[in-house]
Amino acid sequence: MDSVIARLDAWVIALTFSVAMTAFFLLGTWRGRSSPAPAGDHGTKFTDASMALLGLLLAFTFSMALNRYDDRRTAMVAESNAIGDLYTVASLIPDPGRSTLQTLLAEYISHRLEGRRHRALRYEPAVVLREAQQMHRQATAMVAAAVEEQSPVTVPLVDTLNDVISSFATYVAAYRERLPGIVLILLLLGSVIPAFLMGRQGALNTVHRSGPLAFGVLVTLVIYVTFDLNQPSGGLITVGEEPWVQLLQSMTK
Repeated sequence: MDSVIARLDAWVIALTFSVAMTAFFLLGTWRGRSSPAPAGDHGTKFTDASMALLGLLLAFTFSMALNRYDDRRTAMVAESNAIGDLYTVASLIPDPGRSTLQTLLAEYISHRLEGRRHRALRYEPAVVLREAQQMHRQATAMVAAAVEEQSPVTVPLVDTLNDVISSFATYVAAYRERLPGIVLILLLLGSVIPAFLMGRQGALNTVHRSGPLAFGVLVTLVIYVTFDLNQPSGGLITVGEEPWVQLLQSMTK
């Protein structure tokens, strides 16, 4: 279930919530008209309690999505710094190893930027992983050659290479992290139940129609922003690629 939800765009989820809340509001209205409650018993306490619970669910879910967004941004900066450090250390080894390794790193960043703009990690994750592993093997072979030549920067060269490989694994893990599917189900239930209760109260003339409309719009917008933060690419809110762009520009100067 989680893998299916992960492939859904934020606007699809928000539209689903909007349609579901509208349907349950109309169902509640029909129920209120066909089976009126006893005089003086409009169930407003249950409606207030369900809306309060929905507010808590939205707040916690938004916080979780925002944390995952921050993790992806931190992982991108960490990987960019690790590649930049390896590029700098590589400048201290003699040619042809220096030029070969630096060219490899520049091409790798350029390729990663192109893949990011085409959402390669979303649609072709196996290809991205394979290409990254190939680059890591090539860089490892070049570093091994420098070690055999007893280069004076052997230790920092090995350390920065390890940082590049580790930071890539951290980036992929942060990219794949999503909100659990059960959270989406809880939010859906927490949204349609208040909509149903408000529809029922509206049939009893205890709720003005503008209230449920504003409620539905606000919940839909919050859901959209939350799951837009939850998806790493393709939405309105994405992690900027400035660290990689600036790094590539510094390499090509």
